[in-house]
Amino acid sequence: MIYLLTVNYYSTSLIARLIQSLPSQQEITYQIVIVNNSPADQELKLLESDRLKIIESQTNLGFGKACNLGLMKIYAQDPQGIVWIINPDTYLSSNILEKVPVFFASHQEISILGTLIYTPKDKLWFGGGCFIPQLGAIFSTNLFSARPEIDWLPCDWVSGCSLLINLSLFKSCPQFDSAYFLYYEDFDFCRRYALQGHQIAITNQLAVVHQPSSIANRNMAIKLQHSTYSYLLTLERYANPLIFWLRFFRLFLFSLILLGIKPQAALGKFVGILNYLRHL
Repeated sequence: MIYLLTVNYYSTSLIARLIQSLPSQQEITYQIVIVNNSPADQELKLLESDRLKIIESQTNLGFGKACNLGLMKIYAQDPQGIVWIINPDTYLSSNILEKVPVFFASHQEISILGTLIYTPKDKLWFGGGCFIPQLGAIFSTNLFSARPEIDWLPCDWVSGCSLLINLSLFKSCPQFDSAYFLYYEDFDFCRRYALQGHQIAITNQLAVVHQPSSIANRNMAIKLQHSTYSYLLTLERYANPLIFWLRFFRLFLFSLILLGIKPQAALGKFVGILNYLRHL
């Protein structure tokens, strides 16, 4: 059973497009699970069907906590299932969903799997995540550029925009860290479970189309607030301490410079820094 888990925040029209990209054939067994982070969005109820389940969060929990709510419901129902966490501003190309059970049947050792992510202009947006703790460098690259014949490769992290979880390899329900509201929760999720011995990988056999930041860019100051806080929290946990403080002060100085150029962006970064200091 495949469970497509997505989080709604005033994104009903985008989710409707995602649903339209899914197969209608009955032989492909899947269920759509939507965690509604915007209870006032009444249009979402118009999408209800036999294959679609809506979980009301009552408030905006952020991405990770909302995913946790969905994961717990799915795990309680089917601890052997496959969960595909997917952004509402994505959609699938034809015949992709039927490849999922085939892939996991052939590669049962993979716990967390990422997919290739393309923009609507067919440009590769994500092809695998890398991390260099000695430098505090978190970045994505095309891991298949040198080895296109390989159907999957191990990697440090995969994007939460399109992330599959093989629940059968987890002794308890996998969860995102609730300290994250938005951004870098996917990186933390992958690194945390990798340290527990789980295989993190990316495949070129599955791909989605994604409109980057079509939701998050609605309020740039809020976006920078959350991304700055989450970035610092992540570096504190996984990077070399000296590198962490060098990057912290560089970020602070850059925010000061930004005040005279883009004050709203600078404000968002400063609030993120302040929230991180409060977390400490």
